[in-house]
Amino acid sequence: MPTVETPRPPASGTSVNLGAGSLTVVKGRPGYVIGAPHGTTDSATDAIGLDLARRTGFGSAVATGFGKLDADGRRYNVNRPTESVAGAPPGSERETEAARRVFEAYGRSVTEASQGPLRLYVEVHGNAHQDTAGRVEIATVGLSKEDAWQVKTLLELIRDAYLRGRPDTPRLEIFVEPVDSLRYSASASKSGGVLARSEKGLHVELPRVARTTSREAYTVMLGDFLSQWADLLTASRGR
Repeated sequence: MPTVETPRPPASGTSVNLGAGSLTVVKGRPGYVIGAPHGTTDSATDAIGLDLARRTGFGSAVATGFGKLDADGRRYNVNRPTESVAGAPPGSERETEAARRVFEAYGRSVTEASQGPLRLYVEVHGNAHQDTAGRVEIATVGLSKEDAWQVKTLLELIRDAYLRGRPDTPRLEIFVEPVDSLRYSASASKSGGVLARSEKGLHVELPRVARTTSREAYTVMLGDFLSQWADLLTASRGR
């Protein structure tokens, strides 16, 4: 029989101040990390990332600050060695020495939280684009189409079970790559960022409603999903 690891409560966190922002690391289940590289520039994703780590027992690496570098609203992208305006296309990103130092520090934070090989890395992001206001988008690394169907189906089942009897909570659609076409495919982070370092990775884009009035509901759903899917991954590795 495969052995399923039991999530353990995250340990106390450590923080590093880098002047422009800070990084907080919490150790939890080895190999499983929740990342929030835009913790405050993608509003509320710092709190969501920490809450997901608490609910799942995963480790976490959360960045706060690193935004508003100039009057145009440029920020360090943190999960890759570039800076740009939030939401701008990847082609507009500019690599700088300062951005690389922040990126390398964040990468070390993820490594510290992982405590060994990075089996599953989940990045939490937020956007306010009208085209994605009614859905959660999940870009993926290391997943086949069959894996993506499993992610989509499991999260939809958990969503529908949670929403039963809760008519005031909006029913957001679940889009998962490569089953669905995404607006936010995380191409820059996949090619030269932290997502590329993980055996399997999920880049989760949350619309505004999932980070404001329905934040608790969608954090609960995502936490349940990640706990169940991580156990399925662990079981499959033991076969």
